[in-house]
Amino acid sequence: MFKKILIANRGEIAVRVIAACRELGIQTVAIFSDPDRESRHVQLADEQWRLDGQPARVYLDHAQILEIAKQAKVDAVHPGYGFLSENAEFAQACLDIGIKFIGPAPAVIRSMGSKVEARRAMEAAGVPVVPGTTDPVTDPQVVKNLATKYGYPIAIKASAGGGGRGLKVVRTEQEVENALASAQREGLSYFGSNEVYVEKYLDAPRHIEVQVLGDEHGNVIHLGERDCSSQRRHQKLLEECPAVKLGEQVRKRLLEAAVRGAASLKYSSAGTLEFLVSGDEFYFLEVNTRVQVEHPITELVTGVDIVKEQILVADGSKLSLTQADVEFRGHAIEFRINAEDAVKNFMPSPGVVHTYSEPRLPWTRIDSACYQGYQILPFYDSLLAKLIVWGRTREEAIVRGKIALSSYDIKGVATTIPFQLAILDDSKFRAGEMTTKYVEAELIKTFIAKHQAAVAAGTASAEKKTADTASTEVIASAPKTTRSFDVEVNQRIYKVAVTDTSPAPLVATKVAAAAATSTRAMPERAAKKSSKSADSGEVRTSMNGLVKDIFVKVGDSVTVGQKIALFEAMKMEQEIAAATAGKVTSIDVKAGDTVEAAALIMVISPN
Repeated sequence: MFKKILIANRGEIAVRVIAACRELGIQTVAIFSDPDRESRHVQLADEQWRLDGQPARVYLDHAQILEIAKQAKVDAVHPGYGFLSENAEFAQACLDIGIKFIGPAPAVIRSMGSKVEARRAMEAAGVPVVPGTTDPVTDPQVVKNLATKYGYPIAIKASAGGGGRGLKVVRTEQEVENALASAQREGLSYFGSNEVYVEKYLDAPRHIEVQVLGDEHGNVIHLGERDCSSQRRHQKLLEECPAVKLGEQVRKRLLEAAVRGAASLKYSSAGTLEFLVSGDEFYFLEVNTRVQVEHPITELVTGVDIVKEQILVADGSKLSLTQADVEFRGHAIEFRINAEDAVKNFMPSPGVVHTYSEPRLPWTRIDSACYQGYQILPFYDSLLAKLIVWGRTREEAIVRGKIALSSYDIKGVATTIPFQLAILDDSKFRAGEMTTKYVEAELIKTFIAKHQAAVAAGTASAEKKTADTASTEVIASAPKTTRSFDVEVNQRIYKVAVTDTSPAPLVATKVAAAAATSTRAMPERAAKKSSKSADSGEVRTSMNGLVKDIFVKVGDSVTVGQKIALFEAMKMEQEIAAATAGKVTSIDVKAGDTVEAAALIMVISPN
């Protein structure tokens, strides 16, 4: 059995891996960027090692992470999800220095990391795929010809993409060239490859995925399916297990196809095969060669610890169960609690979590690295926590989900909780008639309209009015306390405790009331500057991030609403539109620049 594992990740998934390692008696090593120094995974791990470099890049630094792994003398590396979890070069580099990579073989990661290769492999295994190309496409005319063949809409996809990044939907011939360039640009930016392919786009399918487990002895099983159709921007908001209203014959064929596809790869570890389901037909989408964000709902329904199985399989063990051993019990729903404002089209909401109180209910599970005072950083995604509820039936799980979501208390940043409550009340969701489009095409519009009506009627939350206003002076006798310090020696962190033995004085402190959930996605300093920007023609960023592209040049005339720049923050691309008409008189940044909140992008002077 492994004695020590380095977790090449951060946040809730790092905390989750630590829990599995503790159960197995395995020591853990946490790595962290400077802003993550106080993070929960750092506090829980047995050893802590700091990463040198830019916070947005250090968790991708192969060489540094492997050097720490060697110095810490670990047996294995668990990559979690995201970052290096599906990086074949990193997996191979681990093996090259005698450290086990907890995941499938590098060759499998490499082949499934290319959507083109994955389509070929699944076709060969007899798994249905969406009609499209099996070769990369670079010429806009070729895309147009394919669109004529398959019919609009079509999807241009980054071959190495995932999670909706590098995916562009084309509905007319006029959109082809821009969409192709954009997909190539995103593929290169996010995944290091500008290779794209084209396939028929299904307008309103369901997104169903199958959890598989394999070992190094040739055994492959499934743990059932999950419905992930409730999403926006191809990013999931909630998932449930099992999928509702999936015909038994379709389910049977789907699960068999997933196992057949995984077995054809000689798959070893946890993995997920994703499918689009339309009517009684299903089509292969991609393979995620890692543990999924939504794995907890499968764990609650099957009782199988997927992360623990990953670790045991990597250590050479056979799967602890066969297909006949897998039993399904009840229904589970996972809610991704993100720091995003649904009213503002799910704009990320970085900041400090002033209040954080989790629901404590017997049928809930919470996977989180969040705490009161937690700083939501602009370098990483906006996930605060995963709330998972279980019920004997789907109806019971929905009721319990509403109670749990309503019991969550998070203040200081906007969250997706109000919108997730709206989903649970939606008639289409309750009827199990969701598609990948219904949130953006229908539900979000209704949600925003109701919010605007409430604001207009003066019934917006009173919590907002009292935020940041209360301040109480507290007089107390300060007890003798033990203070903990982190001492760094050659990047390794050692903990030192010091007890204050001086007389305990009376102290007076100002305790500020917790800020109400903010509907502002920008810091106060950015908001102040932005109020001037509308009058001056200044275009400023709302938060820290990366300038991906500039669509205009000095001297260009622009109109209100015209797209003038592309900005990325918290792993989300956002197009910046002109708020005023006029001429571009200055541009203060260039593509590739990392900027802070309220940074000046350009100035548009009135004509």
